[in-house]
Amino acid sequence: MATVDLDTQSFTETVQNSDRVIVDFWADWCGPCKRFAPIYTKASDGGDYDDIVFGKVDTEANQQLAAQLGIQAIPTLMAFHKGNLVFNQAGALNAQQLDQVLDALAKYDGEAQPAEDEQKSN
Repeated sequence: MATVDLDTQSFTETVQNSDRVIVDFWADWCGPCKRFAPIYTKASDGGDYDDIVFGKVDTEANQQLAAQLGIQAIPTLMAFHKGNLVFNQAGALNAQQLDQVLDALAKYDGEAQPAEDEQKSN
């Protein structure tokens, strides 16, 4: 599934109306964001996670949304399950770390935090 550019309105609609959503918060001036972008795009285009909506939010263009969500560093990755925040981490991930988060989100049933333990052990 291709990555969807989200703004304040489409972010809320997407998170509330989709079972599983992952969102990359980024800015054009951010070096780590630029390094993470191709990793994120490859995962979204790969077809392994067709049940997950991949979104991107430009924090410069959507400063109010970023502030409402408490974004203090970028890139920040957030995952939602049925409208609920289940993962929130600042900092660029490598491909293996992103796959761990996506695998956990794909299997998430609402019982435990996805990838939380896996991230702590890395």
